[in-house]
Amino acid sequence: MKIAMLRGPRDLHIEEHELDTNNLEPDEVWIKTEISALKIGTDRGNYEGAERVPGAPDYPRGVGDSNFGVVQGFGDAVKRFQVGDRVVTQQNHQSEYIIRDAPSIVKVPEGVHPENAVYTHLYNLSSLCYRKAYFQPGENVAVVGLGVLGLGAIALGQVFGARVIGIGNSGIRLEMAERMGAHAVFMSDDSQLGTKLDSLTDSVGVDLVILTANPWPAFRTSLQIVRRNGRVSIVSLLGRGEPPLDFNPLAMELFYSKGISIIAVSGAAGNLYPAANQDTPYAAQDAKDRFAVDQSAGYILSLMGDGRLEPKRLVTHRFHYTEMAKAYEMIYRREKEMLGVIFEWGD
Repeated sequence: MKIAMLRGPRDLHIEEHELDTNNLEPDEVWIKTEISALKIGTDRGNYEGAERVPGAPDYPRGVGDSNFGVVQGFGDAVKRFQVGDRVVTQQNHQSEYIIRDAPSIVKVPEGVHPENAVYTHLYNLSSLCYRKAYFQPGENVAVVGLGVLGLGAIALGQVFGARVIGIGNSGIRLEMAERMGAHAVFMSDDSQLGTKLDSLTDSVGVDLVILTANPWPAFRTSLQIVRRNGRVSIVSLLGRGEPPLDFNPLAMELFYSKGISIIAVSGAAGNLYPAANQDTPYAAQDAKDRFAVDQSAGYILSLMGDGRLEPKRLVTHRFHYTEMAKAYEMIYRREKEMLGVIFEWGD
């Protein structure tokens, strides 16, 4: 099988690895990839060799985490799949692979386009920005950072009943935010940003800020624009690849005096009302949660099937997997017109 391996900063290769598909363990699933998607912010940080993230593997390492493929086989203990089922996983960019059955393997319903489905887990992460912050319909939500993750949060905000605002540093991205359903968009360096947000929200303010950008100035903007006693959901890797701070990230006027909550969008969401049914066929740590990954990802796929979510509208580039290094060099140069990137794995 073919797999994209990063041997060091900006040193990406497609390697040939052996894959034994004739001796599957009882709980293993064999999947062939049709397409995979690039996650610009995280993948760029890996590619350019930004400082290490806790838990990140040493070089050489695989890259990517959005994979759409077709089941080719499975072990005797696997009961929920058939050969030919379309699935999404969080596997790296690779032509095929064998993994153990887990909630992160999600079956894709008929009628959902592959270029929508491949973003399932990414959009599921966008949805967690709302769920973990206890979003309520009707709230004003500002999304700071308009990559695929941020634009997914905007699209979901419209579905969830938010009055959603896009804030970015590129006119191209602002236009995309409007296409995805933002009620208003603003440049992050707009000197009148606070005044405009106040006017837009009838002086109520921004209840929830979803921060998907890594730079510290984006963090400061998020703390500045959220209302008193509001919340900031952080799904970015703050400060990754950035110069040292030139301000106090928890200054009294930005944090304590405003009484805000800063929420790390990692792990399972809190659950005020635990599920009545605690039985589960999976051994995942959070499998008993009502919105475990398979159930929450399934909900995202149902929205795609209904035509209410269409992330493929954000696809700006398609490459054969042999051109992957070219795509990574483009995100390294921070080309703003590049957003949704699909790698095709057919020979």
